[in-house]
Amino acid sequence: MRPAALITGGGSGIGAATARLLAEEGWLVGLIGRRAEPLTQVAFETGGIALPGDAADPEHLATAVAHLTAAGGTLRGLVCCAGSGKSGTALTQTLEGWDGVLRTNLTAPFLAAQACLPELTTNGGSIVIVSSLAGLRAGPASIAYSSAKAGAIQLTRCLAVDHGPHGVRSNVVCPGWVRTPMADDALGELAAEHGGLDGAYAAATNLAPDRRPASADEVAETIAWLLSKKASGINGATITVDGGAHVVDAESVAFLPPTP
Repeated sequence: MRPAALITGGGSGIGAATARLLAEEGWLVGLIGRRAEPLTQVAFETGGIALPGDAADPEHLATAVAHLTAAGGTLRGLVCCAGSGKSGTALTQTLEGWDGVLRTNLTAPFLAAQACLPELTTNGGSIVIVSSLAGLRAGPASIAYSSAKAGAIQLTRCLAVDHGPHGVRSNVVCPGWVRTPMADDALGELAAEHGGLDGAYAAATNLAPDRRPASADEVAETIAWLLSKKASGINGATITVDGGAHVVDAESVAFLPPTP
């Protein structure tokens, strides 16, 4: 039987890139997302299974796991890529916005782990949750998103502690800016100020040592490695894919030389 991975947010961005890479490596991929059309396209490209629906719906997650196993897959991977954001401070964020962001970024990975853990435990599998640099550092008007992504990091650590003894590794990836449709939308206002998306990404990453955003494929490579036996000794880790942005000292920025 083929190794199988369930990927939430599998229709675009990091999730789609991960699906393509895993399929190249022989995995059967199951793709969860709200939009059927992009899921169907990625499934066609990868030979995977499109499972349109809510990544925070326990019944849909259980059905997705059953579909993968019925298709001949041995569930050995769960990749939680589904994400959403809604800007706001403690004074401007709505309860509806707060609940929605936490549901997608924190509750959904919890429920996906809950649905997959019986199979992952039996098969010696691995979980990778995609958090964000925003889960490690606070940004302006990002109280819901940053809180949810920080929670996702701690969720992953709890999974590692509770289920590592039973053979399931759990790790979290924290990307910085990645060129995806979601990031393009988030940079809309900055793009208007900097002559387009290229200028916006340049401005957003101008303090990162690499001075550029990552690609979805670069993040996917990290995820695929974490799922593989090559990372068999890695459990409970937080791995940044941010061009080094997390190491920059905000109080020393004024002393940085001009970008060459």
